[in-house]
Amino acid sequence: MKHLFLLTALLLTMWQAACAQAKIPGAETNRVKELMAEQELSWNRGDIPGFMEHYWKSDSLKFIGSKGITYGWQKTLDNYLKGYPDKEAMGVLTFDVLECTQLSPTAIYVIGKWSLKKEKPAGGHFTLLWRKIKGAWVIVADHTS
Repeated sequence: MKHLFLLTALLLTMWQAACAQAKIPGAETNRVKELMAEQELSWNRGDIPGFMEHYWKSDSLKFIGSKGITYGWQKTLDNYLKGYPDKEAMGVLTFDVLECTQLSPTAIYVIGKWSLKKEKPAGGHFTLLWRKIKGAWVIVADHTS
């Protein structure tokens, strides 16, 4: 009887932990979506440094685009500033998140579409790897085409 009680208590504890764990991914993926909405707002104000706030400020950041891989936060920022020298060139950015999956407590994978409304519209797809580093969600790898 004592063993049955201990087994039941253990299973109940594991079940409660699993239920608590199940609530976290939704909250975390929602947070990443909120950060992406902040990025849209920054971009649409013409604020590229504000847009870059949610990228990992590290030389290990990877941005993969049509010209290959760029390493580092500063180089990625410089490329954005060069490619979009003013608000007119930036247009109005819209993200459409197609999939947002929490891979672990510290990793979220996002697939989506982006579009720029401007004189000559542009758009494509992206995959982002977000990591929770020092308590903050940041993009550590961005593949945009």
